Parts: sequence; C-alpha cells; structure tokens
Amino acid sequence: MKFFNLLAKSTVVALSLVAFSNANAATEREMQIGFSDAYIPSGFDSNSDTFVVASGLFPNGCYRWKEAKVNHTGVTTHEINASAAVSQGMCIMVLVPFTKEIHLGKLEKGTHQVRLMNGDGTYIEKTLTIEE
Repeated sequence: MKFFNLLAKSTVVALSLVAFSNANAATEREMQIGFSDAYIPSGFDSNSDTFVVASGLFPNGCYRWKEAKVNHTGVTTHEINASAAVSQGMCIMVLVPFTKEIHLGKLEKGTHQVRLMNGDGTYIEKTLTIEE
C-alpha cells in the first residue's frame, strides 16, 4: 500500500512539473538585446571561418541567450542582431553577464566593419582584418 501511495504522489509531482514547464514556455517572449563590447581575434585569412566574441548584460535572471543573426549588408559591412528568450514570472533582479561566440563565416580579403546592433539604432563598430 505504501508503494502505491508513493507512486501516486510521484505521479502528481511529475505531472505538476510538466504542466509548470509547459506554462512557462507559453509565457516566454523574444526580445532584442544589446551588446556592451566585442573581442575581434586576429589572424583570420580568406579560408578561415571568422567569428567575434560579443558580450553584454541581461537586465535580470529571466533572460537567456536565444540567437544572433548576421546580416551581410555589403561585401565588407556586417551587422549582428541578437535576441534573448524572456520568461515571465519571478526573476532574480541582478545584471547577468553573457559572452557568446558569433560566427560570421568566410569573408573576403580586406578590412571589414562589424556592427553589433543594440536595437535602439545605436551600435558598436569593430574592425576585422582578413589576410590572404
């Protein structure tokens, strides 16, 4: 009898957790986020898969990294827009730092401008040099 009682309680707890996680996923929304800085490694050539290491701060613990979209607006100009998934509910109210490696792909030889867009029309611009 104790076994069936324990099994019933375990089932209720498991179903509650599933319901909570489904409700939490339904109340999630996507927000554009900004950057505070970026590191551009050196030594890339035209055969390298280039990347930048971008960092910033989430305003609270409800934010988590979702994705970065790279828009190659020209041959040597590249814009990066990032978004976060924001869950609704109780959040820890502290600034949460993030650092992400964002791949740009193979780029042509020359000097490239990388713009990390902040969502309000401002951006951080860094220079990336591609050697032969």
